[in-house]
Amino acid sequence: MLIFAVVLKNKGLDALHIVAFTHRNLSVNEVGELHIEEDNQQARLSYLKEVMALDEVMFLSTCNRVEFIFTTQETVSVDFLNRFFRELYPDFSDEQDKRFSSAGYVFSGVDAVEHIISVASSVDSMVVGEREIITQVRNAYDACCKMKLTGDLIRIVIRHTIETAKKVYTETSIARKPVSVVSLAYHKLRDMNVPLDSRILIIGAGVTNTNMSRFLRKHGFTNFNVFNRTFEKAEKLAADLNGMAHRLSALSVFNKGFDIIITCTGSENHILTPEIYDHLLQGETSRKVVIDIAIPQDLSPEIIAAHNVTHISVEVLQKISNENLKARSKEIQHVEEIIAEAIFEFKKIYHARAVELAMREVPNKVKEIRSTAMNEVFKNELNALDADSLETLEKVIGYMEKKYMSMPMLMAKEILLKKRL
Repeated sequence: MLIFAVVLKNKGLDALHIVAFTHRNLSVNEVGELHIEEDNQQARLSYLKEVMALDEVMFLSTCNRVEFIFTTQETVSVDFLNRFFRELYPDFSDEQDKRFSSAGYVFSGVDAVEHIISVASSVDSMVVGEREIITQVRNAYDACCKMKLTGDLIRIVIRHTIETAKKVYTETSIARKPVSVVSLAYHKLRDMNVPLDSRILIIGAGVTNTNMSRFLRKHGFTNFNVFNRTFEKAEKLAADLNGMAHRLSALSVFNKGFDIIITCTGSENHILTPEIYDHLLQGETSRKVVIDIAIPQDLSPEIIAAHNVTHISVEVLQKISNENLKARSKEIQHVEEIIAEAIFEFKKIYHARAVELAMREVPNKVKEIRSTAMNEVFKNELNALDADSLETLEKVIGYMEKKYMSMPMLMAKEILLKKRL
């Protein structure tokens, strides 16, 4: 999934919009065209903020969803989105710009908040009840926060989203028997009755592949080689699996053969090219299994056409997930009730925060009044007081100062919340 969030300062929820691209309105390969590699995210998102005069940015990528969440006073029209995509994806063709500008689902205001919560609660996922999405949302926010791309509005939206999703998973049975992309892929592999000592190449050491490979080890598989662009991550996963770690570049020289490849990288290009795949085969002609759960896919289509290979892709898993949706649909009503309550609570949280921001100057103003009173208006009178009287007066003024700073905020919150809710 890919969530991209952009927020302008102090514009309110009416300026909040989401443009969503999912497996519902595009093929997963088309969604994959919107992927941005991790190393390029800060530069490209920072540029987008500047050129579009935006304030906050959050970007999340998973296997079947791309979302852009932003606030603007402009109308989110096809023309607006055309400019948006031209700036963020300068290599896109005019045809791509037009396709994505017209294909997205648009949500605005409170509907946008409800949509984010629905995504994190997995009722809008390809696999309903997939817990992995809540971690992906949280990690994406943390990464963008670290890059100094996010701000106050995204912070409170994501915090409330995560809290609500946790409640969904705790209070409903929508994820009691989770059927994630990982478990779907494992069940497909298990149904093939492959030997437990099969030679398995793990390409990519991200969350999805980590979960998949640990799942395999748990069920008795023992022979792992892990390849990753960042070698330290390959080492960590290989240690967990009692396997061998390799740099991603070592794929082209690996000569020990394989039976199964599990690949899920963030590359924008095919990792498994025909040349690399031919080398990995080492002359073997037996049927191989490639589980490719990357978006865009890591396996070149030429390989599927030319070799004896069973290819398990995200699109294959998507078909299976349609049946899961039917089985879990009875829980969706319960989840929707929780989400409706969460939206009501979010309105209160949002307006309370708005009051806090509006009144954060109150303490400074009170201190200014105190300073003017004691150092200018009543300076002569205070100089005439003895030490004990001055100390008592200081205590009285200090007590009143605290009350004057806290009471107006409490009263303002109560009044505004009553008016708005």
